[in-house]
Order: sequence, then C-alpha cells, then structure tokens
Amino acid sequence: MAGAQLEVLSALDKAKTQWYHFTAIIIAGMGFFTDAYDLFCISTVTKLLGRLYYYDPSTGKPGSLPPNVNSAVNGVALCGTLAGQLFFGWLGDKLGRKRVYGATLLLMVVCSIASGLSFGSTAKSVMTTLCFFRFWLGFGIGGDYPLSATIMSEYANKRTRGAFIAAVFAMQGTGILAGAAVSIIISAAFNNIYHRPSFNEDPILSTAPQADFVWRLIFMLGAIPALLTFYWRMKMPETARYTALVEGNAKQAALDMTRVMEVELHAEQDKLDKMRAMDNYGLFSREFVRKHGLHLLGTCSTWFLLDIAFYSQNLFQKDVLTAVGWLPKAGTMNALEEVYRISRAQALIALVSTVPGYWFTVAFIDRLGRFTIQLLGFFMMTAFMFGLSIPYYTLRDHHKYHIVFVVLYAFTFFFANFGPNSTTFIVPAEIFPARVRSTCHGISAASGKAGAIVGAFGFLYAAQSSHEGQQDPGYPTGLGIRTSLIMLGVINGLGFLFTFLVPETMGRSLEEISGENGCDGELNAEVAPYAL
Repeated sequence: MAGAQLEVLSALDKAKTQWYHFTAIIIAGMGFFTDAYDLFCISTVTKLLGRLYYYDPSTGKPGSLPPNVNSAVNGVALCGTLAGQLFFGWLGDKLGRKRVYGATLLLMVVCSIASGLSFGSTAKSVMTTLCFFRFWLGFGIGGDYPLSATIMSEYANKRTRGAFIAAVFAMQGTGILAGAAVSIIISAAFNNIYHRPSFNEDPILSTAPQADFVWRLIFMLGAIPALLTFYWRMKMPETARYTALVEGNAKQAALDMTRVMEVELHAEQDKLDKMRAMDNYGLFSREFVRKHGLHLLGTCSTWFLLDIAFYSQNLFQKDVLTAVGWLPKAGTMNALEEVYRISRAQALIALVSTVPGYWFTVAFIDRLGRFTIQLLGFFMMTAFMFGLSIPYYTLRDHHKYHIVFVVLYAFTFFFANFGPNSTTFIVPAEIFPARVRSTCHGISAASGKAGAIVGAFGFLYAAQSSHEGQQDPGYPTGLGIRTSLIMLGVINGLGFLFTFLVPETMGRSLEEISGENGCDGELNAEVAPYAL
C-alpha cells in the first residue's frame, strides 16, 4: 500500500524533526496555555466574588456564592466549551483548519477582556455579565481542542507524532500554573498596598473595595498570550492533508509543504483523484459506522469517564489543602489573603502532580504507546481513588496519615495526566479520516466536557453530607464524600474497560490508521489488535 501514498504525505511522515514542528507546537500550544489559564483561573477568585457581592452579616461567615450562582459561574464556560468543540470541530472540516483557527483565538482574546468588565455594579449584573462572556470564552476555547490536535497531527511525522500532540496539550499544565502565578502576584501586590484585618477581626474591613479590581485583572490578562500568537496563526499554511485529501488540490498541498520543509515535491493530482474516489463516505454513513463506529464510541466514552473523575477533584481538594495547612479557615484571612492562599495551593498542586504528568506523557508516548499509557493511567487512578475513598475519614482526620492523604491525592492526578487526560486528546486526532477528523475530535472532546459538567456539579451535590444540617450553605443532602469517591473509583474502572475499544496508533501513518489509503485490511489486522 505504500506505493499508493502521495509523495507529500510520505514526506510528512518521514520528515526529520525540523523547526516548523517546534513552531507549530508553540503556536498551537499557546492556544492551550490560554485555554487552561482562562478555564482554571476562575477557581482562584470564586471565594473573592462571594466575599465582594454576597456577604450576609447575619451568617457570621464570609460571603459565598449561592449554589446556583456558583454553578453558573463555574459551569457556563464548560457549557460554552462543549458547544464550541462541536461547532468548530465541524467547521474545521468544512472550511479548513487554518481559516477557523484564527477565529477561535480572536474570540478568546475579546471574551477574556470582556470577562473582566461588567454592566452595572450590583451582584446580579456583575454575575450575569461574567457568565455571558465566559460562555463565549468557553465557546472559543472549545474550538481550540479539535483544531489544535488536528493541525498538529497532520503536520507531524509518524515517528514523533504522539510527543508533538502531547506537547501541545502539556501547555495546559503550564497555563494552570501561570493562572495561579498571576493570581498570587496580583493578590499579594494588592494585599500589600491595601492590607486589611482578617474576617474574624473585622468582617466589613476584611474585604478591601479595591479587591474588585483583582479578579478583573486576572481574567483580562488571559488575553495577552492568545494575542501574541494570533499573527503566527494567520501565517501558518493549511495542512497538506486537508488540502490534498479533503480539498483535492495536490499542487497547493505540495506548495504549502515546500514552504515549511526543505524538500522538492510533485503534485501527483491523478494519484490523488484515484485515492479520493476510493473513500468518500461521510460521518453518518454505514461505512463510517462499520469502520470507525467502535473507535468513536471508545474515544467518546473514555474521555467522558475521564473528565468526570478529573473535574471532580475539587470535592476533596479543600480537605487535602486544609490537612497540610496550605489553606487555613476562611475567617482567619482577609479577602485578598484568601485569594493568595488558594492560588498558592493550586500552583503547588500543579507543580507536584499536574505538570510532571503531562511531560511524562510527552517523554513516553512514542515509546510505550497510547493504549498502554491510557490503560495504565486508568488502572492507577482506580487504585489510588479506592485508596483515598475507603479509609477517607481516617486519612483526613488523623494527623499522622496526612502525608499519605496528600500522596494518594497527588498520584491520582499525576496518572490522570500521565494517562487518559493526555491520550484521550491525542488518539481522536489520529484514527479518523481527514475529512471528518476535526469533527470526530470535536465530538469526542464534547463528550469529555459533558463528563466534566457531571464531575464538577453532579458530584458536588452528591458529595454533600447525608446528615441534615451538615451540608454547605444552600445545598440539599447528598450521598457523602466517601460514597462519591467510591463511585468515582468505579468510573475510573469503567474507563479502563472502554479503553479496549481504542486502537493503538503509535508509529503509523494517519492514512494507514484511518484506512484512507486503500489499506483497510491492514488497519483491521495490525492497528486495532485490542478492539473488542
């Protein structure tokens, strides 16, 4: 089947690592840096928003966002991301990766800035404005998922493709760390200039009026990295695989690749026409279901299950941070000090578990393979989640077990990132045909965000105490945190099982994997030995 391969595609597969590979990683990676910054920086300022706009003197406690407002502020960006993944994933296959790529970044820039603004000064007007613009911010972020993954996979050579796509996704960890660092710097600076007593000392004075600028600045600064890479996104040529296999223009594909690779290529239009005539089935065809139906089920289900566990980490993060003394009780801090402490804790977690996990994947993805890393990740997440949940109250309430508590927590999310959180992003960009690659990645990613919504909010309610009067303010009774964590362990176990639907893609051409190059039998025999 190698003889049927277009010269331009063979050149991409066999190309040595060159400067254009690193350029593509930086351009696509800065988008993910911005995505993570914008999505996760909300957690550093949620408590501050409650203190500023929802303080009730009758409670004797610092102000906090009501459950419905808290869910809206945190969840609206996830909903926007889900919608953006579906829409821009489909649009990336219809209009081309490059055309749509700049639009998503521009939307993120505008909405990052707008999120720090508000119409009016009442709690209702500020939260409504914030939610509106964070939805559209999420919509732009959603588009970055399928487009970045698809562009990187179509640019890369087959030997190091996994590491290149993983490196783009690893920028998410750096973005989380940057969001925490910016929050630390701004809150520390404002606290130094406008220092106030703790809430227990003076409930009114503990929240400086100038703190209202803190959360706005944190959100608005997220526009800078996206803006810096906008020009370079516009200069990137369309991927040769899209130009050739989807648009059917062999000459333009060859010209585009000679701009980034030092190689002389021929157009081979006749060969391309024959290749495209062989496989032209659509997403909703029986042929797609026969060839890739189980693959799409595998990528959607594993990403959905992974994100339930990944986004539910806030259920017990507070207990972990309190156990090690990183997060004192709210009453002992003023509003700005609380932002500083929360941000510092988030930065420490990112440093010890999140960021290393991403880069372990970069290092080993093309040695161990996607299937092995995903299977190992789900297995270890299951083991550590049960290790956390079964003796949960013993680990939390006894000082001598606190180090065990923290280690189990850190390893759970280390193996999420050195595992399915990375591989679920990589594999959908490799196993589907070029004409539906972005769409299928968007569908898979949207399934993940549906899981994120379940994890972040369904389990937030489920984790509330089953004993009346012991819930967080405004929440109904739930199943309890220990039961919720056991359920999450089961979910990780299901992720392990559904991984068997996903084929190994290491070291193969995208056309071999997807069966686009007349090698359907070879795909079934060699690429998917693990499929059920």
